[in-house]
Amino acid sequence: MTASPIGIGLLGYGTVGSAVDRLLQARQEDVTRVVGAPVEVRRALVRDASAPRDSNPRAGLLTSDFAEIRDDPSITVVAEVMGGIEPTRSWMLELFAAGKSVVTANKQLLARHGAELFAAAEEHGVQLRFEASVCAAIPVVKVLRESMIASEVNAVLGIVNGTTNFMLTAMAKGADYATVLAEAQALGYAEADPTEDVTGGDAAAKVAILASIAFHTRVTIDDVPHEGIDTLDSIDVAFAGDLGYSVKLIGQARRVEQGVVVGVAPTLVPRAHPLSAVDGSFNAVMLRGDAIREVTLVGPGAGGDETASAVIGDLMGVLGTSNSGFLRADGFFRSLPIVPADDVESALYLRLDVRDQPGVLATIASILADDQVSIDSVVQRASDGRAQLVIVTHPAREGAARHAIQRIADLDVCEGTPVVLRVLSAG
Repeated sequence: MTASPIGIGLLGYGTVGSAVDRLLQARQEDVTRVVGAPVEVRRALVRDASAPRDSNPRAGLLTSDFAEIRDDPSITVVAEVMGGIEPTRSWMLELFAAGKSVVTANKQLLARHGAELFAAAEEHGVQLRFEASVCAAIPVVKVLRESMIASEVNAVLGIVNGTTNFMLTAMAKGADYATVLAEAQALGYAEADPTEDVTGGDAAAKVAILASIAFHTRVTIDDVPHEGIDTLDSIDVAFAGDLGYSVKLIGQARRVEQGVVVGVAPTLVPRAHPLSAVDGSFNAVMLRGDAIREVTLVGPGAGGDETASAVIGDLMGVLGTSNSGFLRADGFFRSLPIVPADDVESALYLRLDVRDQPGVLATIASILADDQVSIDSVVQRASDGRAQLVIVTHPAREGAARHAIQRIADLDVCEGTPVVLRVLSAG
């Protein structure tokens, strides 16, 4: 006898929501084998159920009334793929109170209100899963929360935004920022308003989530200093290539003696480093620890089907476990301080527009030395009495290095604002 279908609700029926519905239908036989019963989307919440849609949803699927999902006893789990903070947060709390588990792709919501949402899910004995919120099809959340729960991961770093990685890959081949942004939008990698991607906000939310899981502490997006690629000049991408580096938007979280180091910034990555070869819209996350040494996960980081795949994986996880099933106890049991960026050691890339005259480099080197910053390499390109001077430093305390750079910028021989980028170590 065939078991009764299990009902699923969707908050949102855009690119990801419609892909979840389509993939569940296409893989119905496999899903039934895994879960033990057919799984079907009963209701999908949208702003306007009568609006025309390319996805051509079946009759009766769409609703603009949240209560039809919350109060439907046949819906046991809801996938939240609509984004935003409110009313999404309030609706998720109502779903927990109604005894429904939630799967979400909402990185900004988790990075700001994760503590409240996890506590509410635990209180009501339901699950909150969020694989799709970080790296689409890459199962890094599952690996950290389950496979490496006892591995004492001490560093997480990587490329966690497919849009900017696609753009930087094209810029490394000589394209300018505006051109590659337009191409990313045409291909569906970037939104019409790409602000969250290009300013680093999207990556910062993901780093907050990954740091929280990896180190069992609460890290919010407000704890993550971030810079994007929106002010990155193609000339610096070209200089980096000449010096043997690629430029990537790197998110990192490290456990150090003083606490937790987190951040997102355009970073020079040595060509010998595994992350340097990750191109296009792909993401990659490296996990490091004493027991595991180093594990790298690579896969598509953007796209409706890729994100939908992660959502469905979480749905199957909820439906295939009993009670709260997934990490019933709160996994955030530490309170670790965030280490200020100025106290972190990093090698830096520095580009200066200076007068092409004797003694300039010696003066700059002396100022850097005053703040215990030593030079690793120098490239100079001169024209018409001025020079583009590019310096790569050895690792130094960032606050001291930036103090020295400000002193250099104040010199009469310098023009404009120095460009400063971080440099990733080869190891």
